[in-house]
Amino acid sequence: MQALVIDDSRAMRLVLNRMLVELGCEVEEAANGREALDRLGHGFAPEFMLVDWNMPEMSGIEFVEAVRQPPYSSTSRLVMVTTETEAAQVMRALEAGADEYVMKPFTKESISEKLALLGLEP
Repeated sequence: MQALVIDDSRAMRLVLNRMLVELGCEVEEAANGREALDRLGHGFAPEFMLVDWNMPEMSGIEFVEAVRQPPYSSTSRLVMVTTETEAAQVMRALEAGADEYVMKPFTKESISEKLALLGLEP
């Protein structure tokens, strides 16, 4: 199963990459939403993407909104992975097109559970 980890923190990308590889996924990374859109625009179609909320150049919410619209209209599952914990922020992410929400700090098990909820069992 292919995944795209989108986070401006190199350390966080590394942590998520390791967890996903341990779960049996093939993982690619992007440092921000614009870089991720560029990959999608060149034909990369992962089954799911883990998206940080707070990033330079293009926030996670802006990315989610963009990826759900033409020319992308991606059917990839989108999971926000963030420190934003307010209910209003969770609703905003879901309304923008995110499928699930994981709050930092998280565990490999919590990521696996969210993927299972989405029918994505690595």
